[in-house]
Amino acid sequence: MLSHKLTKPFAIGATAIAIGGGAYGIVGATASTGSSTATRASSAVAQSAPRFAGGGGSNARSGPAAGGSAGTVTSVSKSSFTITTSAGQKVSVKQASSTTYRKGTSPSSASAVKKGVNVLVLGTTNGTTITAGKVVVRPATTGATTPSAAGVVPFQRGAQSTSKQAGQVPANYSQGSGTIVGGAAANRATEAALAAYPGGIVDRVVKLSNGEYEVHNIGVNWPHHVFVNQNFQVVGAD
Repeated sequence: MLSHKLTKPFAIGATAIAIGGGAYGIVGATASTGSSTATRASSAVAQSAPRFAGGGGSNARSGPAAGGSAGTVTSVSKSSFTITTSAGQKVSVKQASSTTYRKGTSPSSASAVKKGVNVLVLGTTNGTTITAGKVVVRPATTGATTPSAAGVVPFQRGAQSTSKQAGQVPANYSQGSGTIVGGAAANRATEAALAAYPGGIVDRVVKLSNGEYEVHNIGVNWPHHVFVNQNFQVVGAD
């Protein structure tokens, strides 16, 4: 009798977790007293739950990894500053003693980061916070693609993610495949993705089996994945 009473709340809890995880979550639960019916129901919810983008919709592979963002500086403090991307996402940037600065193509210093300037930030991303490895102060007019022109769908709380594909997506690509990379390759892939699809935050770069890169993009409702070839040219998005 006792085990029968415990089964029902466990099934409800598993279903709630599945809904919260969305398409990017991984749901796993075991119980020696759970019914097979409850397990099948939870699995079905996890498969059919709609995707919602957030300030960080991401899967279990997320965590501090090489990435970056670009936007306008909105506030500056002694060891950090805040930017707002062209799609309206707010990003906190932490500066470190190892952070390097450039103004255009010339070496610069932290003093170049001022309220109102446009910057590209490359570093270690954790959610909507980036520990900067490199900060590039860019001209006010860079000729960069705007979110609307690129088809970027800005994040809107509660809105379901846009489901579409642009360009070429690797034929054998499956979400979660590949190896997370850092260094110069991650920086170049991040910069290419942000130029083509501005407004989001890159929270990791994954090298795929075909040698291309999947740049994982958060903070927008589309695209979540930008594909960059070995020459660091954007070839597709979904």
